[in-house]
Amino acid sequence: MPTDLVQTVPPNPRVVDDQARRIGEHIRGLRRARGLTLVQLADRTGLSHPFLSQLERGHSRASMVSLEKIALALETSQVELLAAGDPQPRDPDDRRPDVLRSDEGARGPFSQGEARLLVHGGAHAFEPLEFTGSNTDPGAFYEHREDEFLYVLGGSVRLDLGADEPLLLGAGDSAYYRGGTPHRWCSPDGGRFHLIVVKESPTRGGAS
Repeated sequence: MPTDLVQTVPPNPRVVDDQARRIGEHIRGLRRARGLTLVQLADRTGLSHPFLSQLERGHSRASMVSLEKIALALETSQVELLAAGDPQPRDPDDRRPDVLRSDEGARGPFSQGEARLLVHGGAHAFEPLEFTGSNTDPGAFYEHREDEFLYVLGGSVRLDLGADEPLLLGAGDSAYYRGGTPHRWCSPDGGRFHLIVVKESPTRGGAS
């Protein structure tokens, strides 16, 4: 066929971006593998059927809170869903060192901030994430089976672990909490914070 007659299919203008498309396709695949309909997934997550439909088609981007709810319903992890958006996933058998540049890493929004996965998607013993934000509303608690470590690189955060009074952490402070511990954080004054959060990989046996 003459090259001037070749037609290319334009990208779907409703797709947010390639990362949203990849994450949506991955969620759809997991949902179908679990034998769930969109309505059933909506019931399990508390998220609306239309939103989940848009998410699976890449027409919407899930927040980290929404990813956590979907992950629990699909028996996976929030980070595993986020990692599905990585354009350069690692082969599970690739034992070479993994270098991630500052402009790389799958990203997910939350409130007034953003989370970035600090490794390429694939099998890892632990899952490091970078969080930046300035939200003063901590939102809903996160709770998962895996242990987690939090380190404050800059700014200050109010860390709420559910049982006791929230803790005020500043640059250089850290916290470690076991799987099953409710946790959430926010800025105490609207200032910007910068965190490193390291989660135990679910594939390595998180706490039950």
